[in-house]
Amino acid sequence: MSEIEQLEKLLADAVFQMASADEEGLRRIEIRLLGRKGEVNRILSTLPALASAERAALGAAANAVKQKLEAEILRRRAALGRELESELAEKEWIDATEPGRAPALGHAHPTSAAVAEIASIFERIGFRRARYVEAEWDHYAFEALNMPHDHPARDDWETFFVDAPPSKKFGKMVLTPHTSNAQIREMERRRPPIRMVSLSKTYRRQSDVTHSAMFHQFEGVVIDKGIALTHLKGVLDYFAKNYFGPDRVTRLRPHHFKFTEPSFEVDISCGLCGGTGRTAAGPCRVCKSGWLELGGAGMIHPNVLRAGKIDPSKWSGLAFGWGVERTMMMRGGQNIPDIRLMYMNDSRFLTQF
Repeated sequence: MSEIEQLEKLLADAVFQMASADEEGLRRIEIRLLGRKGEVNRILSTLPALASAERAALGAAANAVKQKLEAEILRRRAALGRELESELAEKEWIDATEPGRAPALGHAHPTSAAVAEIASIFERIGFRRARYVEAEWDHYAFEALNMPHDHPARDDWETFFVDAPPSKKFGKMVLTPHTSNAQIREMERRRPPIRMVSLSKTYRRQSDVTHSAMFHQFEGVVIDKGIALTHLKGVLDYFAKNYFGPDRVTRLRPHHFKFTEPSFEVDISCGLCGGTGRTAAGPCRVCKSGWLELGGAGMIHPNVLRAGKIDPSKWSGLAFGWGVERTMMMRGGQNIPDIRLMYMNDSRFLTQF
């Protein structure tokens, strides 16, 4: 059988096989016949041994067979594509007039939402929102806030100390244990009158159902002439009514903080029993007494004002601050049993808000 007859037989056999071949079979036929080491190239490899006239005839015949094979492969591939589209049309029928399904949308983390709402409440009465550093010098975290060197908060079992060279002027570096550092930094940055609320991350070496090693606090500061306890009580009641509800009120319970004098723990009336300590079922299971502890507050200590280069004989101030997460947990209907749930990144918990 001559080389030209071999080519014609290859073409006839290939056309017959391609009629029933799937995509994978078609690919194998293409490689076997037209690949670099395929049958057509094998036959063409005999060209150098042929006479000139025979070489020309074989070359022309090989080109014609190649073109017919390529055309047949394209035709069969197109037919397979149409068959697949027909199958998909039956299996994946779509009604273009049917209403679509809206994609699931995320939302702000409950802590982020609480931060934004708290800031908005205070901005409505003239507080300027601020945020200061989270890695702070001992001077701003403790010393300028009237805390002596033997204060428990300055112990390494309470505070995260940063492994960094200390400053000759400001002392060691710590992860900010409270947002009260904002008091001194704001005083250094601005002259009175000052009305500021600082919201930031804080860090303490505590972890249980009501404490997290990282949490958020907000710190409110007002410094002006004639600031008194009545202003503090008014600001706290304003916040309680706007964040917790119009029927909620606060009370000030004497306490001791080094950076305020006088100092108070702030309690808020219980939303479950209305501040009575009792419900229809008996003693309130949430508060037991009608009040829930919210945080700390007081009149800014004269030593703190002096540390901020403000004369306490001319100016007075109030300060308050507590945890954002705790505040949110105390809101009616939240029912969050463990503060650490908010940082476990569990979508089953987060999608409830």
